Amino acid sequence: MSSEPQYPRHARPEEFANPTPKYCVWEITLACDLGCKHCGSRAGKARPDELTTEECLEVVDQLAELGIRETTLIGGEAYLRDDWTEIAAALVKKGISVSVVTGARNLTQERIDGAVEAGISSISISIDGLEKTHDALRGPRGSWRAAVEAARRVAESPLRLTANTQINRLSMPELPAVADLMVDLGIAGWQVQMTVPMGRAADRPELLLQPPDLLELFPLLLWIKRTKLDPAGVQIAPSNNVGYFSPYERLLRWRREEKGGHWSGCVAGKWGLGLEADGKIKGCPSLPSGPYTGGNIRDAKIADVVANAPEVNHLKSRTGEDLWGFCRTCYYAETCLAGCTWTSHTFFGRSGNNPYCIHRALEFEKRGLQERIVPAERAAGDPFDYGRFEILVEEAPEASDVPSILDLALDRVTAASFAEPSLWEKDTIRERLKRWKG
Repeated sequence: MSSEPQYPRHARPEEFANPTPKYCVWEITLACDLGCKHCGSRAGKARPDELTTEECLEVVDQLAELGIRETTLIGGEAYLRDDWTEIAAALVKKGISVSVVTGARNLTQERIDGAVEAGISSISISIDGLEKTHDALRGPRGSWRAAVEAARRVAESPLRLTANTQINRLSMPELPAVADLMVDLGIAGWQVQMTVPMGRAADRPELLLQPPDLLELFPLLLWIKRTKLDPAGVQIAPSNNVGYFSPYERLLRWRREEKGGHWSGCVAGKWGLGLEADGKIKGCPSLPSGPYTGGNIRDAKIADVVANAPEVNHLKSRTGEDLWGFCRTCYYAETCLAGCTWTSHTFFGRSGNNPYCIHRALEFEKRGLQERIVPAERAAGDPFDYGRFEILVEEAPEASDVPSILDLALDRVTAASFAEPSLWEKDTIRERLKRWKG
């Protein structure tokens, strides 16, 4: 483990002693032209009280005063606001880099040209598997083809093209083929994150990975990185809920293999900030709105909320004493602090215990045990809502007795029109899994 401090890319070393948000994810509308089955915000219709253009431009001024260096515009679907490029251009004028995350169902050439003109630097397109899987997850038929065609248009523009993928029981078996698609599209970076039980995903517990699935996921991601992405110059970017520790983190996360380092805790309210379309201020855009909203820009200055609202800034003063369950007893407790707060809170209704951890899964495996998460309470049906799960600890079955998640959709992968069957050879993958796992 390296002792070298790992600074977020938006922060400078001299700012580390007094951290404040440098990166903001701003939901500018909840309106959406998709109907994703894993959408945490249950996007579809615009919020009835979304910020006006004038109010958004005031937010831009406040973000600049706070010292924000990069803002990602999201929805819903950001381009469904008529003023989305006006907001982006105002941010750029203040010296703030702007990116956009989109499902790209209707990301037309005209909208791409508008993004270029506004000074937007990059667009990340969501691709959640092969065509049938993506369309099943995202809603309307044709969503996958629209996203891929939009990606090719972005790739031909001055914009930097990246992509993002949710990992769940439908998409995980298709990751090697999706990686081939990423290379084919010429993306610069690919962010992967695990689906968690928030919003519509909370209504579909069968969609979620189980903790033992991580024992296959992490060696698979490493195999994909080394055999597919690295040779093509594509950077994989595991999100904050793909972790933690074990040999995999150093090998998977960007520049960690060459510089060392490790996960050092949730950055919500510390380096990060989230804004909702109706003005709510959170430390992270993914966090549930109820317990983590510190104020509203209609009633308070963003800087004041960041400085004074415990709902926003309490996570940066959390210690190992705030953890519970396995995470409280973990060797890495004081450093990791239970990983991604969004993930743990949406499972259990409170933070501090995170079942999506490869170190944890490996520790249980050593004892011949495994964890299983089971629904206990349903979500209410509101944006950013969640139910409650319980953890069962049980004896791990013999590997030969249980079909692997990687076996479940093998036919779907090899049938991909852009991926030859030789790109997905079960025996070869199995050998890689055993090797990296060992």
